[in-house]
Amino acid sequence: MNVFKRLFKIGQAETNSAIDNMEDPIKMTEQGIRDMKEDLDKSLEALAQVKALAIRAKNDQEEYQNKAEEYQNKAIIILKKGHSKEMNSTEADRLAKEALVQKEAADQQVQRSKEESAKFDSNVAQLQKTIQTIKGNIGNWENELKTLKARVKVSNATKSLNKQMAEIDSTGTVSMLERMKEKVAQEEALAEAYGDIANATKSIDDEINKAADTSSAKANDDLAKLKEKLGLNDSKEI
Repeated sequence: MNVFKRLFKIGQAETNSAIDNMEDPIKMTEQGIRDMKEDLDKSLEALAQVKALAIRAKNDQEEYQNKAEEYQNKAIIILKKGHSKEMNSTEADRLAKEALVQKEAADQQVQRSKEESAKFDSNVAQLQKTIQTIKGNIGNWENELKTLKARVKVSNATKSLNKQMAEIDSTGTVSMLERMKEKVAQEEALAEAYGDIANATKSIDDEINKAADTSSAKANDDLAKLKEKLGLNDSKEI
């Protein structure tokens, strides 16, 4: 059956390493399920047809069985009439014999119908078994399809994230940040080094002048003289 071929192909979708270049596993599984449903419809149609043949065979069996019994009864009636002189015995024997011939033909039809009925019943049982198998496979693969769709979503999301991470590393962003951090550290060290050099290059005169700076004392002296000249000294005010 076509369904088994599709099932084999669906199984390959999980294991075949070249599947990405061949078919989308989701679409492939959906197509397999559609194929199984088509096979189910065909099997149901075949089951209905075979059941109709089985019913017809049983009806034929009953009909021919009734005919055989009818011819048997007619032969008995005819023989009795011949024996009771109601009719010519020779004619009675001839007609009874013909009735028995017809009975034999009906018996053969009964046997043939019985054999056909048994065969059709076997076919019905086999088709019903096949239908149950297909229904079970459809249910299983519909559940598998739900799981497969979820797995594909997770796989795509993971692949996208990993791809982004790979692209970040490949573009050297991380390496660039590390270099920038190293450069900042180097600039800080360089600035500190320049500070040390600047302190080391001060002349001894600069240090002496800084230590002997008399500008503040001179300013105080000038202020006192100005106050004295203006008569603003505290001692004068008292």
